[in-house]
Amino acid sequence: MQLEATPKNELLFMGFNQDYGCFACGTERGFFICNCDPLKERFRREFDNGGIGIIEMLFRCNILALVGGGKNPRYPPNKVMIWDDYQNKCIAELEFRSEVRGVRLRRDRIIVVLENKVYVYNFADLQLLHQLETTSNSKGLCALCPDKANVLACPGLKPGYVHVELYDSSQTQIIPAHNSALAQIALNRDGTRLATTSEKGTLIRIFDTATGEQLKELRRGADRAEIYSLAFNNDSTALCLSSDKGTVHIFGLMSKEAVAAAEAAKAKNKTSSFSFMRDILPSYFSSEWSAAQFSVPESKCIVAFGAANVVIVLCADGTCYKYTYDMAKGEVNQESYGKFIKGKDDE
Repeated sequence: MQLEATPKNELLFMGFNQDYGCFACGTERGFFICNCDPLKERFRREFDNGGIGIIEMLFRCNILALVGGGKNPRYPPNKVMIWDDYQNKCIAELEFRSEVRGVRLRRDRIIVVLENKVYVYNFADLQLLHQLETTSNSKGLCALCPDKANVLACPGLKPGYVHVELYDSSQTQIIPAHNSALAQIALNRDGTRLATTSEKGTLIRIFDTATGEQLKELRRGADRAEIYSLAFNNDSTALCLSSDKGTVHIFGLMSKEAVAAAEAAKAKNKTSSFSFMRDILPSYFSSEWSAAQFSVPESKCIVAFGAANVVIVLCADGTCYKYTYDMAKGEVNQESYGKFIKGKDDE
């Protein structure tokens, strides 16, 4: 998540690594890496001459991708710098004609997102492998499967459409996910599922990446909201999201058979009581609602799943929360709280 530094702190960016075990932050003076659970700073690099506006980790290894940002950028905002923390220096760079909006890494690929293009590079030699044109993408939306499956998702050429590349099978899917522009997209760990939400922020849709088929429609609420983050859990049985409403929602993603069994056992997560009329009434009554939800003090935040039944929340004010949840009971409990960046009031 890209941020604007405030008088209280100099945070410009925060984002999880590929397995959600760590997160990276860019500031007006450099960057630092923290462990999520327990919350602990792993290392910090500060520069005399500028800020880091985007930072992307590669799991927990020494390689990072950096883009300058803030009032005095460390690097030009149209360059991606590959940083080797063992050598404490940049070992490669990629330069573009316009500002970099986002970067994604996996062990064999570097993905660079511009306003209207996505570039795919081979990590070993920085050879350009593929480029995709997109609709306007100022948020730098792009999802990349981190493991074996080589799957990439980004905005399509039309607002609300998603372009999915399944490189292993040389297959492309163009999915008309929403009628309005995309707000967030996410892939699950094995690249078989895609979650999307639009700028309206009321509905989340789940698609099969191989067929483009819509599998589920989830409802956050009826009023408009800006969605800040979407994330699957490790086995794709749950999805969490955060929004400017200050509420984090957790949805169950069980199969139809499992849902039927859970409903028989009086589980909490079920569709609206009007679902038997789904073919007559609007989607408000037939889409699935969250199994659990909770509020956080700072609404601008990103979320991800930790260990079993754990959600980690990173907030723009420099705070980190750990919550445990029980979807069957719809219960959520705050387990811990900490600060990963000190504001001027704390110094």
